[in-house]
Order: sequence, then structure tokens, then C-alpha cells
Amino acid sequence: MLRIEDTSSLNLSKFITLDSTSITAFYRASSVYQKLQTAIASSEQKILVHGLVGSSLSFVVANAFLKSQKPFLLLLENKEEAAYILNDLEQLIPKEKLLFYPTSYRVPYEIEKTDNANVLLRAEVLNHINSQKKPSLVVSYPDAIFEKVVTKQELSKNTLKVTVGDSLSPDFLNELLFEYQFNRVDFVSEPGEFSMRGGIVDVFSFANDHPYRIEFFGNEVESIRSFDLATQLSVNKTNQMVIIPSLDSKTTIEKRQGFLEYISKQTVVFTSSVEMVLSNTKHLFQKAEQLFLSVKDNPSAVVPQQLFTSETATEAQLNSFTVVEFDKSNLIKTDASIKFNTSPQPSFNKQFNLLVEDLTHNQDKGYTNYIFCASQQQANRFREILDDLETEVSYKTVVSPIYKGFLDHELKIACYTDHQIFERYHKFRLKNGYAKKQVITLKELSSLSVGDYVTHIDHGIGKFGGLQKIDIEGKQQEAIKLIYGDRDILYVSIHSLHKIAKYNGKDGKPPKIYKLGSGAWKALKNKTKKRVKEIAFNLIQLYAKRKTQAGYAFAPDSYLQHELEASFLYEDTPDQGSATAAIKKDMESPQPMDRLVCGDVGFGKTEVAIRAAFKSVDNNKQVAVLVPTTILAYQHYRTFKERLKKLPVTVDYINRFRTSKQKQETLKNLSQGKIDIVIGTHQLANKSVQFKDLGLLIVDEEQKFGVAVKDKLKTLKENVDTLTLTATPIPRTLQFSLMAARDLSTINTPPPNRYPIETQVVRFSETIIRDAI
Repeated sequence: MLRIEDTSSLNLSKFITLDSTSITAFYRASSVYQKLQTAIASSEQKILVHGLVGSSLSFVVANAFLKSQKPFLLLLENKEEAAYILNDLEQLIPKEKLLFYPTSYRVPYEIEKTDNANVLLRAEVLNHINSQKKPSLVVSYPDAIFEKVVTKQELSKNTLKVTVGDSLSPDFLNELLFEYQFNRVDFVSEPGEFSMRGGIVDVFSFANDHPYRIEFFGNEVESIRSFDLATQLSVNKTNQMVIIPSLDSKTTIEKRQGFLEYISKQTVVFTSSVEMVLSNTKHLFQKAEQLFLSVKDNPSAVVPQQLFTSETATEAQLNSFTVVEFDKSNLIKTDASIKFNTSPQPSFNKQFNLLVEDLTHNQDKGYTNYIFCASQQQANRFREILDDLETEVSYKTVVSPIYKGFLDHELKIACYTDHQIFERYHKFRLKNGYAKKQVITLKELSSLSVGDYVTHIDHGIGKFGGLQKIDIEGKQQEAIKLIYGDRDILYVSIHSLHKIAKYNGKDGKPPKIYKLGSGAWKALKNKTKKRVKEIAFNLIQLYAKRKTQAGYAFAPDSYLQHELEASFLYEDTPDQGSATAAIKKDMESPQPMDRLVCGDVGFGKTEVAIRAAFKSVDNNKQVAVLVPTTILAYQHYRTFKERLKKLPVTVDYINRFRTSKQKQETLKNLSQGKIDIVIGTHQLANKSVQFKDLGLLIVDEEQKFGVAVKDKLKTLKENVDTLTLTATPIPRTLQFSLMAARDLSTINTPPPNRYPIETQVVRFSETIIRDAI
């Protein structure tokens, strides 16, 4: 559903909710589109489409697919462009009819390094084509269709459907999964694994995002349910599941065919350029041949033709489909040529007066203006900025991000995107299949060795004794064995994993292990709690004094603040938005702010700090940014300077690389109020640093400062708003926040498309370094 806000009248805003049918109806009325539809319906072999720019392509393809009732394959130049168009189509086509087909390899040509998330997506597409009669739209790119796939016959032969009530021996299932090359493990953590515990079989098939748990009663399938990897709790119950092995298994090399041979001959292939597809395929095949030259003398080695589709084969396969080419050049002999009249969105360089002029010019020519926004918050910013400019302009905001804006001169519509207006980076989103971070508990458990120390929240520190099967009411169940003093043994069910953790203590000093039920662990916990309470009482007294002091209440956001936030290069994560809102609320309160923002590296803490700093400057107050290192001071200086370059803000910095003359000049300007934001190391805490009117203190990476610097800061920030940023808070700081003595905001959401960090220990290799870069 797309939400459209009609702002034709500045004084009265009404909300209209339109579904994808209403949006794509723009093109259904187009005479040019009707020509394209007729050409597709009559199965013309080669159709050339001119003049589609930006996301107009997405609207046309979506319309054509929904109307034609034929399967579609959309081939874009690379994965990034394919993902952007996929995100557009997700808002226009029902999700069960739209599929993404990626390459299976993490690094091209390295056959061993497959990406399980991608393998899942590929299996989903092949399974859908093989089993569904309803047509689907598949979005892909040359690298993906270049890889050959298992034949339909082989896929059907190696697909097992398990239904509740089926008579199926667990032993037979065990043998079959080994045949499918699944790995048997204690706990499943990724696709291609299974585990068996008595009458319970867990299987992570390549056909599903979640693993499934099959419960047997004898040889009868009693229930099937998907479950969450981290919690081991059920996600939903189902009557049937499909088990598919890895489609890229080496055993199926001889039984493979090209992806274009796999799909239906009724498929309509949309591509930006046939020449581009063939050129990319040729380049990929040549590179694959170079790789295989090193193993050509091995009689058992495979050859590229067994794994990949050549340029000649791809060209021959394309000739059997209806091909719609939407490139500007006419490189193929065409049966029909269709020309749309669209042009790209103009560039405004963040200048709202130019945007207003353009919207007004469109309105005078009879065009309807649409501004596509990534979020409702961004739509609200547009309204507030344009309201502040006190300019009457007719436009509608659509809360639905699209890839690129365009003007259609036949339909008289102007579709602009907020990220292009503000020059923000628009990120694509892809389904991840399954998230590795979910299985951390099981991974840690797998990495434990017998003899490692483990802490149980109720019974204290014991030694890990491995996984053992125990008999509970006649049923075999897996349990974790913990060994305590005097050889006491405790068995912990796999459903109580949240109660145990790997012991972390002083290096080289083994912990004391007590007998079960001795009371020593309980006494130690009580003693620790009592000591924590004493520290907390002293801290609360200290912070209560600070709460009673009067600070400065900042004014609500101005239009300049809205402009700054709307021009952020990336889209705000939900946590960034909530942290920013909490900081503004604190700053607008008459009490001094003391807030800790905790978030991982690269999660957007600096942007939150920049917004807070500008709010202070906007209220004629100065800002001090304290950082632990000289290089970080200069890095922050450049970041703040770049981010605030189009706003009336003066930013400077102090560190040991600056000359005495430069420092004196900076300190003089600071005391006179000519500098709005100063960034520096612990030198900022010196008595020689005088502010004219300090309103906000930002402390970055607080855990790296010594006690002496922090004591000096106390005199600086008695009634000044303080914002602390950290990725790894020290226990004392975290304790303040958890006890509400200091306010806490956490940024847990990574930015879209942020890849998890993977660490591999390898020998030095220039090839690996080059590929990684």
C-alpha cells in the first residue's frame, strides 16, 4: 500500500491511501503503453522500447506483467541495479509473484565460497518455477543466469515433501538427508544441516528461510513447525514442508542446464541491452576458463562448460523468447519499436527555491507533482520546510521510496524522489534468507570444549562436560552436562540455554568451583548485590544534585534544523530517529541533559551528535566536542565541516598538530563567540580554554578518557547539556544508565545493506587482498 498525502492546500492536509493498482493506473491510460501491451500479447520476438528513464521502467514493467499473465524475466546490468528495481516492484506487485535470482557465489569464480543466503534465494526461484502454475516476475542480472542450474527432472527427483500424517521412518529420513549431502550436527545453524534427537528431527532445507522441526510418533509424522534459531521457539505450524538439497552440489554437475533453458518458453525477457548481457557473459566465461586452466590436467576436474553458460549458448537461448530491450540504442533487429516520452528528475542541489520554481512551472503546464518519500517523517519535513518558505505550491507526497525520479510528458506527471532532492544515498534492501547473528548462542555452545568454565545463573561456575543424551520419561533428549565441586553433576536442557554463559574472568586465574546446593554461590551473589547498592546510592546522590540545577531550555526545531536532517545522505534507522527525538526532548527541557548514546561502530552515532550540535548553535549556544585521539579530532572536524558547510556555522579544532599561533587564535575566537563548534582532545579541559556561552558538551568514546580528565569536565559541565557517545561503555557508565541516573539511548539497528563482519585467518596472499578490496 502506498500512502499519499495531498498538500495542494497548505492549510488543509488530507491523507489518501492508494494501492499499487491506483498508482500503476497512470500507465494503463497511456496510448504508448497500450502499444507495448499489444506487442507482448501478440508474442512479437524482438521489441525495442525507447525513452524509459528512472523508475518509469518499474511502473511499465509492473503494468505489463500484471496485464499479460505471462512469466517475466527482468535482466539488469548488475546486482545493485537489479536490487533497486526489485525494491520498486515490491511496492507494485504482490510479493508472492515477485522473485529475486542472485548469483550463488560470494566472490565470483571461487566455486567453494557460496553464500547460503543467495543459495536459498536461488532455490526459492527454481522451486517456484518447478512447482507453481501461476506466472511470476523474476529479477536478475547476467552473473546469476551465467551459472548453470540443476535440471527440472533432477530437482523433482531430489525434492522430498513431508506432510503431517505421512508414514516415514526417521532412519530412512536420516539416510536420505545424507544422500542429499546434508551435514548432521548437534544443533542446526545454517541451510544444509540436520539434527536428530530421538523422535525429533530438525532440518534446515534450502527451500525455506527457517529450519523445520519434525516430530514423529513411531513412524508417523505427528507435527511440523518452523522455529527460530536463537530461541529454539516455534515460529508457525504447518501441514507440509519441502526438503531441497543444495542445488549447487558437485554431484549434479553432469545434470545441469542453463537458467534460460530452465524457465518457460512463454517467458517475456526484459533487458536493458542484449549486447550488455552477451558481453558480460563473454567476460565471465573467459575469466572462468582462466581459472580452470590450472586444473585441466586433472582427469576428474570439471570444465567451465559444465558449470557455466557461454556467450554463444546464451545468445541462442535468448532467441527463443520474446525479448523487450529498453536500451537507447537499436542493436537488434526489431519487430516492434515503441517510444515513451519521459525525462529524468532535474538536479536541485538541495536548493529549495529551485525546487519550488520547478514545481510551480510543472503546475502551470498542467502536470501533477508527486514527491516520493522514504518515510512519513521525511514527508513531514517537506511540508514544514515548504510551509516555512511561505510559498503556495501544489504537490502530493507519496510515502513510498522509488529508485529514480522522472517526468512523463505524455501523462503529465512529475515523480520526484526525496533522496535525489536532498542528494541522500538511497540504499536497496534484499531479503537475507537467514541472519548469522541469530545463531550466536548455538555457535558459542559448539565452540565450547570439555573442561571450559561455564556460569549458570542459579548454580554458579562449573565445568562444561559436553552434550549428552539423557532419558526423560522414556524419551531421549539432548542436555548440557556441567560438573561442580565434589563431582556434582547438573544437566541443563537445551531449552534453558539462556541460563548459561561462558565464564569470563581474570586471565590465568581459575575460578573457585563450589558444591551444588552449598549456598556459597548465593552468598557471593548477595554480597555483590549489596556492594552494587552502596555504589549506586553514592552515584544517585551525586546525580540527584545535578538534576536539581537549572539548565538552558532550547527552543523547538527551526526550519534550518529540518533542512539539515532531511539532507542526511542516508536514510535514518528507527533507532537513530528515536535517539534524536530523545536528545531534542532533553535539550528543550529546563534541566541539564545527561544522555548516553550507545551503538556499534558505523551505526550512526556521529550524525545524531551533529544534529544535537546544530540545535545548540541554532539557539546561539556554543558546542564542545571532546574526543580521545588527535586523528579522531581532525576526522570529526572534517565530518562536521562537510555536514554543516551550507549552514551558518563556524567549526574549528584543537590538537597537538596545530601550531601555538593557531591554537591561540582558536582560543581567542572561542572566548569571543566567533567559533560555534570546537572539537579537541583532553586539551579542551584546560583552564586556558574559555567559552563565551557553552550550551552543549559532546564526549565521544568516553571510555578512553582517564579519571583526571573526567574530574576536570565536572567543573565544565555542571549546568551544561552533556551527550556521551560510545560503542563499548565502561561498567560504571553503563550502570549509571541502567539505573536511570543517566538517560540511555541505544542504536541497535544497523544501516540498510550493512554486511556483518566476517573474520578469516589466512596466509598472506595478494590475490585474496585484491579480491577483498
